[in-house]
Amino acid sequence: MADNILTSIPDLDYTEQSDYYNPEAFNELNKNRRSCRVYTDEPIPETVMNACMESALLAPNSSNLQPWEFYWVKSKEKRDKLVTYCLNQSTARTAAEIIIAVARRDTWKKNSAMMLQAFEEQDEAKVSESAIYYYKKIVPLAYTQGYFGGLGMIKRLALGFISISKPTPRQPKSIADMRVWAHKSTALACQNLMLAFRAHGYDTCPVEGLDQRRVRKLLELPYSAEICMAITAGKRADNGIYGPRIRFDKDLFIKTV
Repeated sequence: MADNILTSIPDLDYTEQSDYYNPEAFNELNKNRRSCRVYTDEPIPETVMNACMESALLAPNSSNLQPWEFYWVKSKEKRDKLVTYCLNQSTARTAAEIIIAVARRDTWKKNSAMMLQAFEEQDEAKVSESAIYYYKKIVPLAYTQGYFGGLGMIKRLALGFISISKPTPRQPKSIADMRVWAHKSTALACQNLMLAFRAHGYDTCPVEGLDQRRVRKLLELPYSAEICMAITAGKRADNGIYGPRIRFDKDLFIKTV
């Protein structure tokens, strides 16, 4: 059996260095990202749209299985329906563009196969046996839930017994866990997307107040695909931000233990 990819340090002929740091620029970018409710009529260049969506795909994600899809709604007919499905909110109605972030709990098997294919195309010296073993054996074991979640129930019992004697990962052990798994990674990519737009001089707003079922039907998505959020984007209008940012006392949320 290969070494544990999570604990063993592979001996690989590969180095990737980065001396980039710019905390001041990042803090300024982060502080300037606001949820914009009203946009101007200025369009967003297609080059900017593509660059920002590609930035979203650089987000960290679980097992690099990339359980996300981003739908740039360009059709006027679908766009008009989408605004209605977003409850006719001003941020959707005035946006230059709307992107729908979709969490895919069902694409892990296909994406795992693509990881193995990518390994085959690399120099063997740059891929550890533990990584190959992980995608061939561990990923199917972890993410397969079986029909109606039946295998997940068996895993729940097995993991419960194993965890008595040692620390044990408890999830995902159900279809519900897979939904959470997919949405977590997709939300990370959404943050990348919104920061990318701000870096290009545009604003965004994450929208969860929408009719997920109708949006899913509009995009012709399968039942297993779930709407994570809509993200509106455009050039901020003078009245686009409704007030100063409000954050509660940091001690309520940042804990030292």
